[in-house]
Amino acid sequence: MLATKGGTVQDCTVGDLMETRWAASKYWNHATMLAYAWLRAAGLFPPDAPASLSRLETFTGQVSVGDLVDRYQLHCRPVRDVIVDYLTERQPSLDYNSLQGLSRILASNFWADLERHHPGIDSLDLAPEAAEGWKTRLATKTVRHRQPNGTVTEASVPRKDAPTLMMSVRAFSLDLAQWALEEPARWGQHAVRCPIPAVSNKKRQKRQKPWSHQRTRERLPHLPALVRAADQHLKDARARLGAIEAAPAGTEFTVLGETYRKARTSNWAAEPHRTTTAYLQPDGKRTDLKAAENRAFWAWATIEVLRHTGIRIEEMLVLSHHSILQYRLPTTGEVVPLLQITPSKTDEERVLLVTPELADVLSAIVCRIRGADGMVPLVVSYDAAERVWNPPMPLLFQWQVNGEDHILSVNTIRKALNEVIEAAQLTDAAGELLDYQPHDFRRMFITDAIMNGLPPHIAQVIAGHDDINTTMHYNAVYPSAAIAAHQAFIARRRSLRPGEEYRVPTSEEWDAFLGHFERRKLSLGTCGRSFGSECVHEHACVRCAMLRVDPHERPRLEEIRVNLIARIAEAHREGWLGEVDGLSVSLAAAEDKLAQLDAEQDRRSAAVDLGLPSFPKVAGRVSDRPHVW
Repeated sequence: MLATKGGTVQDCTVGDLMETRWAASKYWNHATMLAYAWLRAAGLFPPDAPASLSRLETFTGQVSVGDLVDRYQLHCRPVRDVIVDYLTERQPSLDYNSLQGLSRILASNFWADLERHHPGIDSLDLAPEAAEGWKTRLATKTVRHRQPNGTVTEASVPRKDAPTLMMSVRAFSLDLAQWALEEPARWGQHAVRCPIPAVSNKKRQKRQKPWSHQRTRERLPHLPALVRAADQHLKDARARLGAIEAAPAGTEFTVLGETYRKARTSNWAAEPHRTTTAYLQPDGKRTDLKAAENRAFWAWATIEVLRHTGIRIEEMLVLSHHSILQYRLPTTGEVVPLLQITPSKTDEERVLLVTPELADVLSAIVCRIRGADGMVPLVVSYDAAERVWNPPMPLLFQWQVNGEDHILSVNTIRKALNEVIEAAQLTDAAGELLDYQPHDFRRMFITDAIMNGLPPHIAQVIAGHDDINTTMHYNAVYPSAAIAAHQAFIARRRSLRPGEEYRVPTSEEWDAFLGHFERRKLSLGTCGRSFGSECVHEHACVRCAMLRVDPHERPRLEEIRVNLIARIAEAHREGWLGEVDGLSVSLAAAEDKLAQLDAEQDRRSAAVDLGLPSFPKVAGRVSDRPHVW
């Protein structure tokens, strides 16, 4: 590079290294990346230069809101400007990844689609047919599948996130209307009728919950087998790596019942002392067993960390050596290890108790990544949400690529997990191969913890959820577990109550219990007194408030009332004043019972006006066409 461009080492720029990498052959990529790392470490590049030359093409950083919208080449300038202004107003409350997603929804999914199907459209005030057509197109998307013969087929499938996209467009329209009331000069001209009605996401959530629970029920029973498979996969990878390191270049060796031929380095004739850990496949391709052992180790570490902590994949990748803490219990003085989880989705920091099994895994990770000086190397990570580079930290999930220390990516983790799953050959009830996603371990961790007695509100704190309903959404309840828990609840409740309440009744007690209900049947209706209680009115049932009169026995009650009136008249005539007082009490009770029957009948027959139009108020359909007989 110096021979081509002149100058000294201090004159080298990032662009020079990029040009050298693009112009040189692939065999010079390693040397170019090392040169970039050395020059950056020497302080010759700006502070905001990427930590690695290989990531300069992948992680581009943040761009302005206008550039985000201009990616979709909108033709209508006024609408483009209002989308930019809206996103600029929302930018302080969003991370960069969310801002980029919202710009894609408004500029591409919404307005660019309208411009393709309605050329010349220049207003957010959409016609009803345009709005309906957009919603219809949004409900589906076109996916492409590459066939084994190399051809590509297209198919239209339902779009799962269609309600979310419509909610974003609806929020855009309603925000403009609200802001127009506060700043009419700026937003008033863009306040139009909202083209999207209220969107409900409940149907999708109801579908998501059983799908999530079904995945957990299928994968949780196979988790021990997956753990054993990951451990065996790592042991086999280490055995192959040890065998190829001991074998001379170009020779064949056998390990685990398989025969391999060790490859030579590209410059083996000039440097025969250099060795490689790659072997040649029958088709001539080279496979590096050291890289395979690396992936096997990180697949094992990922499974162990996720199943013991239930953290998210992005939280696991930013665990550092500083995340391992010690806490001394104030009561016993015992020192317990804790794992500090940095804020991710909910922006809330939390600490987890490190179990002995998790401590062994963390110890193995630290021993693997520790350098020759005994220190954990400092590596920089890329914040995918904000599109910025984080300062160097002793991250745990790191490895070396072409002599540079890199943090593991999500794609690398997924590839390593897929290799373990393929080696395990775990299948579901239908015989299909089970696939484990990193988030499946989080659901299994919460389900297993609650099934084994951990209170849900404690599981909420461990998982870092803001709402306990989210935690219970992750908890996949098994039918057998629900039955067992209900039985255990009944057993606990029985143990707290007197034992004589649950003894087997005798035949006499059972006959007395059944006889009580038989003796409650009266001529006027039913007696409502409880079992074991005596009649407080000495069977003067007409006076008793516990009497429930049967409406069919109303004639009998009216007959009793007429008889009481006649007896009271006779008592007055004969001068039996004491009899008059007793019969008057019975007459008042009988009239009260009749009034209760009348009130119940009125309540049942009365119509309640619900505000609905009656049939005569509904306009009929009128036709001027003559009748055809």
